Amino acid sequence: MNYIDPSAFLGSDVSVGHFTVIEKDVRIGSGAVIGNRVTIHEGTIIGENTTVADGAVLGKPPKPGKTSTVKLTGTLPPLELADDVTIGANCVVYRGAKIGPGTLIADLASVRENVEIGEAVIVGRGVTVENYVKIGTRTKIQSNSYITAYTTLEDHVFIAPCVTTTNDNFMGRTEERFDKIKGAYVKKGARVGGASIILPGITIEEETFVAAGALVTKDTEPKALIKGVPAKFVRSVDERELL
Repeated sequence: MNYIDPSAFLGSDVSVGHFTVIEKDVRIGSGAVIGNRVTIHEGTIIGENTTVADGAVLGKPPKPGKTSTVKLTGTLPPLELADDVTIGANCVVYRGAKIGPGTLIADLASVRENVEIGEAVIVGRGVTVENYVKIGTRTKIQSNSYITAYTTLEDHVFIAPCVTTTNDNFMGRTEERFDKIKGAYVKKGARVGGASIILPGITIEEETFVAAGALVTKDTEPKALIKGVPAKFVRSVDERELL
């Protein structure tokens, strides 16, 4: 049995599975497909022809812990999913996020509040996208990567599986850290290899290629291949590999 609040709006040809909850003032565009045991929280906006797989939770209101570094300030706007978005099974996408058209959020991924994701992005299986993250058009984040709070990924960025970004040089031991928390800034066309680690506040310049397993401790040059622990310049990226 489903629960659909009387104030919710469902467009034409919307399909809703079993045991799904659709709360107050939710808007679902025409042709959307909503799976089984989905929870859609108050005010969530879902575009046309969007697919939401079984067990997904959309528009979840955040509730930070007492010791959480990122605090809530003000009232969050509803979650917005544009047209042709695909939400995988058991994903959690929080209130205050905005997801662009044609984007895929794969199974078991988590997208926190105050996140902006552009058009035709892929967020892979098990990826975590934390607060205040911006992701540009046609960027790909592969399985089990961690995108920390206050990170920016520009257009056409590629993040390989199991990449870790960080934002806190103080590791929670001093109040000073609250003024200096800063994630990575990964510029257009950059590629980050599998299991790499990017330290807080690092800028990966345009078309940089970070080899698998690298530890990036300082800003890079544009169109540079870097590798190692710590990562060092090896050579310029081959012209045939540039966007």
